[in-house]
Amino acid sequence: MSASQIQFQPTPLDVLIIGAGLSGIGAAHALTDQCPDKRYLILERRNAIGGTWDLFRYPGIRSDSDMYTLSYSYKPWTHRKAIADGPDIKRYIEDIAEESGITHNIRFQRKVTHAAWNSKEALWTVTAVAIDADGSEREETFQTRLLSVCAGYYSYDEGYRPSFPNEQDFAGEIVHPQFWPEDLDYSGKRVVVIGSGATAVTLVPAMAQTAAHVTMLQRSPSYVVARPLQDGLAQTLQKWLPMPAAHSLTRWKNVLLGAFFYRIARNKPDAFKQRLLHMAQTQIGSGVDIKHFTPSYKPWDQRLCAIPDGDLFHDLRAGRASVVTDTIESFTEKGIRLASGEELEADIIVTATGLKLNAMGDVQVTVDGDAVAFGERMSYKGMMLSDIPNLILTFGYTNASWTLKAELTSNYTCRLLRYMDAKGFRMAVPRRDPAVNVEPFLNFTSGYVQRAEGMLPKQGDRKPWQVHQNYLADKFTIQYGRVDDGVMQFQ
Repeated sequence: MSASQIQFQPTPLDVLIIGAGLSGIGAAHALTDQCPDKRYLILERRNAIGGTWDLFRYPGIRSDSDMYTLSYSYKPWTHRKAIADGPDIKRYIEDIAEESGITHNIRFQRKVTHAAWNSKEALWTVTAVAIDADGSEREETFQTRLLSVCAGYYSYDEGYRPSFPNEQDFAGEIVHPQFWPEDLDYSGKRVVVIGSGATAVTLVPAMAQTAAHVTMLQRSPSYVVARPLQDGLAQTLQKWLPMPAAHSLTRWKNVLLGAFFYRIARNKPDAFKQRLLHMAQTQIGSGVDIKHFTPSYKPWDQRLCAIPDGDLFHDLRAGRASVVTDTIESFTEKGIRLASGEELEADIIVTATGLKLNAMGDVQVTVDGDAVAFGERMSYKGMMLSDIPNLILTFGYTNASWTLKAELTSNYTCRLLRYMDAKGFRMAVPRRDPAVNVEPFLNFTSGYVQRAEGMLPKQGDRKPWQVHQNYLADKFTIQYGRVDDGVMQFQ
């Protein structure tokens, strides 16, 4: 691009936010509410608010966490569904942006490519590719005091898509949920969904309503748990209490119950596993072999799959759907041949094979001219990275709602900014102690985590370098702990 195509932000910002999804809009709301004097912008690569909930359009797209914890504490969830549909979540995010005056601070169709920190200036210089209405591209450059990365943890450009033998022989259509065709007609057709995770267990019952039959083909089972579509206590509280109070009580109830059951699952995995299997067996009846819902790993070694009102189990009992546990030998003209010799005939094959993780939205980062390899950095309180100044990274929980950690992170950002202003500091950087031992960022056996282990930052074996998968522990450390804790260094 020529110099004439490069546009510069004239005055440095206080905060530049990457991403206008649930995390980015939450970060902007916190700034608007707690630091109203700060100038900020949001750069969003798509042409709409919503992030994940705008990107994914496959049938049945919904939350896999309850909405009383996936929503923010200051914006009560008023819909009746506790496990919400994707479009409703997207509207919830849009409402926060509109009500808080955030929308006019969003610059859409800006894909951030580079971020360079300069210690002498105490500024980030961020480069983004802007796409104009006519499709032409140009570079824009922004300078900011603090960079808040709310770009999620997976690639928008590609999902995880393994190649299968003889795919070209299949006469039907192959689709990936991340890039769902708007005009795909599956009514009256035979569908095979490859996968066993949250996307697969969502797709199967949604498609089974109009398809001739849907088969969930899994290499190995996942834990699948039926949860109420509506929260009875929440509905009762909303009748008798003001909405904010009802929302807060329901939110805390779900936080505490989630932490309680997670603790039991980790401390008594065998007993917890048997309980989960008993619940599944009760739901599927005698017509489905429980082996299809009996994983080889312990509960919460991977994320549990929640299904509202047991919809997947209902479709299995009714014969509208089936589940097969086997490996793929090859695709054929009519479908998929399995290692067992069985052939699954299909008109449509859906590869719900997972996400491709990335680091910071694939932004190339340098600090004083040196390239940053995120896999070599250590996470500070799950929000910042060792030896990288003025950078906040939003990353939610694996065992609870993403938003719980996102809200703590955005509130901490405001605490940090106010502290730096009060002390006259321009730079805040967590300095790593060489004595801290290195551990994986996520203690998860899921394939998407294992594939990305090299690119994810690490965590340490002691505070504040540990990544807690515990909201209560984080709330105490992040919300009430000292900003100047001896590890964070200021200049």
